[in-house]
Amino acid sequence: MSATTNLNHQKTVLITGASGGIGYELAKLFARDGYNLVLVARSRDKLDRVADELKAKFGISVKVIAKDLSSSSAPGEIFNELQQESIKVYILVNNAGFATYGLFAETELKGELQMMQVNMVCLTHLTKLFLPGMIEAGEGKILNVASTAAFQPGPLMAVYYASKAYVLSFSEAIANELQGTGVTVTVLCPGATETGFQKRADMEASKLFKGRGVMEAETVAKIGYRGLMNNETVVIPGLKNQLLAQAVRFTPRKMVTKIARKVQERVD
Repeated sequence: MSATTNLNHQKTVLITGASGGIGYELAKLFARDGYNLVLVARSRDKLDRVADELKAKFGISVKVIAKDLSSSSAPGEIFNELQQESIKVYILVNNAGFATYGLFAETELKGELQMMQVNMVCLTHLTKLFLPGMIEAGEGKILNVASTAAFQPGPLMAVYYASKAYVLSFSEAIANELQGTGVTVTVLCPGATETGFQKRADMEASKLFKGRGVMEAETVAKIGYRGLMNNETVVIPGLKNQLLAQAVRFTPRKMVTKIARKVQERVD
């Protein structure tokens, strides 16, 4: 075991949405490098399986917290529980998020409010709670998971795209505010990725997930992890995604929106 890994055993990483997909792959990367973990998701059974796997393989400490992050009280409850156990979070990974699919006039408000709570409010609340301790310590990192959806409007997923635009803007702004504090903020903006995301959003038949550009969660996590450790502010995995994110800046907004809708539409 390297000296760096030994040093990391004194540091704890909190990851939301850690029971699968990108969150799970990030947890493995942090565990490999010797960080202790606090894993948060809705399913305790899934979290316990992940925790057992990582403890056995890497010899780290793993605490699981089963919370529904669509509840407004969840961030405070997580923070208070860790405070009571004197667990100091060195890296905060706001990975949890989900989408709803369909015409805005026809989708259910309840699901969209829950999505906004998870994708934006919970992320902001957890950052607000854990950031002061990082600033006081003079060190720390925050990784917020957004999406390439953040760069343009998204018909058929209007609220989701808007929520990810918020995450990107918020992350870039506080990254600037934190210069010189020893705390860095990275926002990861993946494109279509093989996770449980598309199934929950009922969009497995959309052109977006039927195309060839879908990336593996493991690959996205590795790129995001490297960007976080290199103190990069915006990380976009994949050359195609990088080019598309830049192209929308120079394309008329109406055209961008029309293209986004075509990509979102289901394949007959």
